[in-house]
Amino acid sequence: MRYLFEDFALDTERRELRRGDAVVAVEPKVFDLLAYVIENHQRVVTRDDLIAQVWDGRIVSESALARCINGARSAVGDSGEAQHLIKTLPRRGLRFVGIVREDQSPSGRAGAPALEAEKPAPALALPERPSIAVLPFDNVTGDKEQDYFCDGITEDIITELSRFSDLFVIARNSSFQYKAKAVDVRRVASDLGVRYVLQGSIRRGGNRVRVSVQLIDATTGTHRWAERYDRKLEDVFEVQDEVARTIVTILAAHVTRAEIERTLNKPPATWQAYDYYLRAADAYASFLSSFKAIELYGVRHLLEQSLAIDPNYARAYTRLAWTYYTSLVNALDSDYLNPAALDRAYELARRAVQLDPNLPEARAELGRVLVRRREHDAAVAEFEKAMTLNPNFTDWRFAEVLVPAGQSARAIEAVERHMRSDPFYVPLAPGWLGYAHYMLKQYSQALPLLRECASRAPNMRSSHVWLAITYAQLGNIEQARAEAAEVLRIEPKWTIEGTWARMSCLKRTEDAEHILDGLRKAGLPER
Repeated sequence: MRYLFEDFALDTERRELRRGDAVVAVEPKVFDLLAYVIENHQRVVTRDDLIAQVWDGRIVSESALARCINGARSAVGDSGEAQHLIKTLPRRGLRFVGIVREDQSPSGRAGAPALEAEKPAPALALPERPSIAVLPFDNVTGDKEQDYFCDGITEDIITELSRFSDLFVIARNSSFQYKAKAVDVRRVASDLGVRYVLQGSIRRGGNRVRVSVQLIDATTGTHRWAERYDRKLEDVFEVQDEVARTIVTILAAHVTRAEIERTLNKPPATWQAYDYYLRAADAYASFLSSFKAIELYGVRHLLEQSLAIDPNYARAYTRLAWTYYTSLVNALDSDYLNPAALDRAYELARRAVQLDPNLPEARAELGRVLVRRREHDAAVAEFEKAMTLNPNFTDWRFAEVLVPAGQSARAIEAVERHMRSDPFYVPLAPGWLGYAHYMLKQYSQALPLLRECASRAPNMRSSHVWLAITYAQLGNIEQARAEAAEVLRIEPKWTIEGTWARMSCLKRTEDAEHILDGLRKAGLPER
């Protein structure tokens, strides 16, 4: 049987994948997995299906499974981020969503008619409040170096809109899945569960900027509003504010005047400080893909330049604190588990809150740092303040504070709320959700969430630790040992007495004992 899709042909008899006239080199297991998902393109293929059919039911680590899936995506020019052909359906499995033609003729010239592989997934229910997604603004300058500027303006408009309690605003992470793609607005709205979509473009030249925006009602496809702004660069904050005010007026006439009068997060004293901040935000996004220490240092340098120009810029202090927290909990350099890095993160986060007590992101970052200092009540209070300041503020990292504080049930509510506002949530969202279920001894509920986390981030140590202890508590010791082996592959010096004990910040003794029990059952080294 031959399967034709896009410019590829997969021949199951010859075990050959071709792109045009060229043969694509594919490892045997990757070929088997790719063939299986294509053969079953009419349905979702579960993890258990893959293990039964591709590995004949043998034990397979989450990391090995993830590498095979990534290999299949790479072979057909796809990726875990784009998911143009092989789509992960959270907590369900995989589905091949390209258009497939089945060709049973030996010559390959005659074939069955094309089959639409993907049926639209059920749309998310529309929230009761007016709902909107802001898509990444197009950079029409012709200079890729200006992408950071367009992304920054888009993110600030999302931030400003999210501060209105009568609106439901899709998180940046999900909106930016559509960057640089030709999109069907109705499909985007269905995928994200919103009624309205804001699109725009930015042209920057010299000391001038042109911002064009249009608001579309995706249920009808009609344009509700469009505008073009030609301003000096230093006036871009006024454009952001005007766009947000106009949308609020159109979408939620009942928004209170007090809310409308709120301004954008305190802008810096000069345009140059803001520009350095936007460059740092763009560089941090790049770091999250590579996790290279040198890139993190580049982010810090840009933020330090921003603060050298405006020493009172709270957002820059918040982001700088985040970089030190990142190096504290990840084995990048000598900052790993170093109390000095924690002290620096605390100092910077506190400074951000002092400068702008009404900045939700600053409160949230201070909360994360405080929990590492084992100041659990103060940490929870900071996140609560952040949500009071912005009722739409959601973040999976709230679980980083609530689970250690012994409030796992509340953590589940917080992460599930976040996942609705961010349908393309990052792998750590289901990871922390699964961890919260583990802490409540809901192991069966935790397992699929932790599998999803490990599958999407196979080289993240914590996902395999969580899976190991969950399998252990379910009595699946063989699989628990396989996940423990993955932990040691990623971090060979990982031990219970060393790494875990130094990283643990659990408030309750019974929670610590619960984790230790799982770690020991999984066979992770004591010291």
